[in-house]
Amino acid sequence: MCGIAGAIDLAGKRLPDRAMLQRMAAALVHRGPDDSGFLSAPGVGFAHRRLSIVGLLDGRQPIYNEDRTVAVICNGEFFDHPERRAELEAKGHVFSTHSDSEILVHLYEEYGEELFSHLKGQFAFALVDLTRGIVLLGRDRVGICPLFWSRQGDTVYFASEIKALIASGAVRPDADPRGLDHLFTFFALSSRRTAFKGVQALEPGHYLRIELPQGRGLASPVERKYWDFDFPDWGDELDGDVEQLTDSFQSVFERAVDIRLRADVPVVGYLSGGVDSAFVLATAARVAGRPVPSFTLRIPKKNLDEVDEAMEAAQAIGAHPTVVQAGSDLITDSYASLTRAAECPVLDTSCAALLALSREVRSQGYKVVLTGEGADEGFAGYIWFKMREIARMLDYGDTFAPTAALSRAVRRIGTKQSTTELRRIDALIGGPLAQSVMYSLVSTSRDRYFSAGFKEELGGHVAYEDLDLDLDRMARWHPLNRSLYLGYKVHLPGLLISQKGDRIAMANSVETRYPFLDEDVISFASQLSPRWKLRRRMRDKYLLRHAAGRVLPRNVAQRPKHMFQAPLADSFLVNAPPFVRELISEESLKRTGYFDVDQVQRDCALVAAQGSSRGLGRFYSLGLGGVVATQLWHHVYLGGGLCSLPVDAQPTAAEEAPFAQAVSA
Repeated sequence: MCGIAGAIDLAGKRLPDRAMLQRMAAALVHRGPDDSGFLSAPGVGFAHRRLSIVGLLDGRQPIYNEDRTVAVICNGEFFDHPERRAELEAKGHVFSTHSDSEILVHLYEEYGEELFSHLKGQFAFALVDLTRGIVLLGRDRVGICPLFWSRQGDTVYFASEIKALIASGAVRPDADPRGLDHLFTFFALSSRRTAFKGVQALEPGHYLRIELPQGRGLASPVERKYWDFDFPDWGDELDGDVEQLTDSFQSVFERAVDIRLRADVPVVGYLSGGVDSAFVLATAARVAGRPVPSFTLRIPKKNLDEVDEAMEAAQAIGAHPTVVQAGSDLITDSYASLTRAAECPVLDTSCAALLALSREVRSQGYKVVLTGEGADEGFAGYIWFKMREIARMLDYGDTFAPTAALSRAVRRIGTKQSTTELRRIDALIGGPLAQSVMYSLVSTSRDRYFSAGFKEELGGHVAYEDLDLDLDRMARWHPLNRSLYLGYKVHLPGLLISQKGDRIAMANSVETRYPFLDEDVISFASQLSPRWKLRRRMRDKYLLRHAAGRVLPRNVAQRPKHMFQAPLADSFLVNAPPFVRELISEESLKRTGYFDVDQVQRDCALVAAQGSSRGLGRFYSLGLGGVVATQLWHHVYLGGGLCSLPVDAQPTAAEEAPFAQAVSA
């Protein structure tokens, strides 16, 4: 992976300010420490930082087509690039590098904006057709690679990370209340929302098209969807003999792992105590003919440590993993660094442990790691899928019912949401869905901790309004598949492959690859009958576990799901370090204005006095940890002054315009 950034003059006339592009690139050096490259043309400025993984000697970007009329900068990998290159060469295209990213300019020459259907991998790129004045900003199907953009006046700025937008000097960091509300609703930043006002994420499966004007006027950026998750109509799902289905799945999955081992540098893997990562590495060993080096994290708490389980899987695979020791102060010592990497408040403190894991991977000289995320989304691995299927049967049996009175009743336990509000939420998501109860409980901390002023800023807006869900299609799917769809759209990109994936890995210049998020693996899992995902409403990931049993011991393949999550408010507030006490001081809480000062301080005092957050309950504990995380994010990105931790100096707007030189029409 790499880092990309740039600016587009919507008038299409001016040349970009080189110093601005250099600042934006410098903000992404951790994503690409190996090389840099720039493009300046009327109306368009590109900047690229390179992490060299494929085409080590000749992969500098921007990359051009044969006559240099099309240029691209890219973050990511196209895993089937050898096959695509052969196809394009057979059509007469001439390649000048060994970089996988070069297929983009030739696919554009061949197919124009239809190139997205020919891309397989994880990517975010900016492409300019210099002859026609067309700029495309594209992002992969599931959102593995990040891409953010902001319109400021007559200019669109884009970058792999928001810190590069801020480094332009044109994008002022300010809080978006609705973005922060997403975190206290979904435990994740979903859809286009970010924590920064005026900055939005390009959604997965979308691209932004900008056609620069030939004469006067301004271009209008247009966002287009080229792909979305899909499932068969209820009753039309793929069914059959378990062994034949397992054969088919194993074949698709082996291909997904095999192509993700393609690189000009060594590939390693993460190994936890669960079946997902073990199956990935067992499959990798099978297709590579040797074990892949692996890394396992040791947590100094008995109920969180998975080293013994991971060692059992490693022995079966024939691997000898590196065990990374996480210290007892890991969370408080690294949370500021984690916040800088994630660019948002991080409510899941286990992300700090994963940051340490990627740091060790890089310290041993590796750049690419395989991981098991995406299995639970495709094969119903979370407990809430089981709970929803049980509740659905109690409500309506096997009838096709889009709403359920019992589910609403359960969601009202311990919450202040009215039946009217729950009905509104259900209408927005085509639910109730498996995540409905969890999200209702997560959002209880909004009412408890948000200040009156912050609630007023939100008005009547609810985070569910921002979700881009195909409700018409959802209505035709099995209820389990509707819930899987929501997980693919929210939990996966908003938490697992951002705050737990790309952002913390790339903070240490490490690329993460996800075989379970291969396009063909997703398609196969989506087509399967729900009974091969959740068997008799209690046996999760049924077909996946059956396949894993062919390459792993049965007890590893059937090991119950363990949610990797470190303590919540306890991590910050039991024996709170000085910077935490400063963040939750009356002065700091009043300065940000996000939270109810009295309520926060009462609950913080309770946790400190009891030495635990158990008296608060799990979801208030989660919310209180989120208060500390939000205060820390504000300190890191919005000017400091809340605690003694250092912050990076924020750039000020450049005196010259971002496009400094006028170009005559």
